[in-house]
Amino acid sequence: MSHIGKFSPQAAGVTIARDWTRSIGNTGLWVILAALLLWSWGPADMGRWSYLFTDAGNMTRYASGFARPNFEQWRYYLEEMLVTIQIALWGTFLAVLLAVPFGILSARNMAPWYIVQPVRRLMDLFRAIHEMVFAVLFVVAVGLGPFAGVMALFIHTTGIFAKLFSEAVEAIDPRPVEAIRATGASRLQEVVFGVIPQVMPLWLSFTLYRFESNVRSATVLGLIGAGGIGQVLFESIRGFYYPEASAMLIIVIATVTLTDLLSQQLRRLFI
Repeated sequence: MSHIGKFSPQAAGVTIARDWTRSIGNTGLWVILAALLLWSWGPADMGRWSYLFTDAGNMTRYASGFARPNFEQWRYYLEEMLVTIQIALWGTFLAVLLAVPFGILSARNMAPWYIVQPVRRLMDLFRAIHEMVFAVLFVVAVGLGPFAGVMALFIHTTGIFAKLFSEAVEAIDPRPVEAIRATGASRLQEVVFGVIPQVMPLWLSFTLYRFESNVRSATVLGLIGAGGIGQVLFESIRGFYYPEASAMLIIVIATVTLTDLLSQQLRRLFI
């Protein structure tokens, strides 16, 4: 006689207990979130939200200066925008070169703990310090100009890539690696032929996305003298040349949009 569909009090009790536990856990998370938001309301100065409406006239008058962009020097702006893209390109490229070995050494299934932990802490350091801080340090070290921006993006992005790359490596299927190991291959051959082919699509996706982010970051780095259109933009805003600043902002937005479209096409082509 078939037992399919037969009621089991024990199974029903376990299911109800599990559902109650999940509900209590979800409620607890929402309570904790609400408590954290309430705790940070004052320090974050959230009470000033009404100023967005009471001082809207001031914001409107300020924004009106950007309403008539001046493209008279558009060639110069495009040249500086290209420098910004080149900064992002080199910063991303160097970060990938360094993050590949660091990402593998940060993966628990690839290296022993006494290697994984020091490498991870070093990558935490790279990732914890904002690229703006690195840019200030490199401006002092190597002087004003694009190279300081390249180095700032390089160090910070290396920490981000190493984290993402290591997580991809930890999620691989171990069977291809074990099969390669059974042939007597070296550790390097296991990585090259068993690990990298599995993670390459994710690595490429991470790299393309981060390049888009670095184009935006390189624009901001120019504000502190790290070269590119950001430096010119900051000088225009500081000098109240709002029409010129508006033209540069439009060029930045168009460039980021084109970079995003190009990145999508590359993902379809390689991933």
